[in-house]
Amino acid sequence: MEHARTPATQRKPFRKWIVIAGLILLVIAAGMIWWKYYYVFGEGVKSGQLNYVVKKGNIFKTYEGKLIQTGLRSANSGTIQSNEFEFSVENDSIANILMRNSGKTFDLHYKEYKNAIPWRGFSPFIVDSIIDMRP
Repeated sequence: MEHARTPATQRKPFRKWIVIAGLILLVIAAGMIWWKYYYVFGEGVKSGQLNYVVKKGNIFKTYEGKLIQTGLRSANSGTIQSNEFEFSVENDSIANILMRNSGKTFDLHYKEYKNAIPWRGFSPFIVDSIIDMRP
């Protein structure tokens, strides 16, 4: 005796396929978000005179700073400006040391992300440690 296929049993394979496809899309989306916002694209050290560090933001208060590097660069022909490294700081204790020593020369270790996220800072460059500080 052969069982007749009812509409409910015909929908089960389709539902299973939809669930699997949804999970695959969710994993791909999570991977893309991680790659774009949390993957450390590069890291290094920048040296220069600390111009400022401030805590600012409308909703998320983050520490933002600027380091003036030695040397000159020309973005457009006929103009000269200093090299500036704009960065964010996540760690309160590092930010407080930087704020108390504005104008001194620092060697700062940073991590570079592909994009900034509001609660981490305005810049994709995040300073995570102070290597050296000189007057």
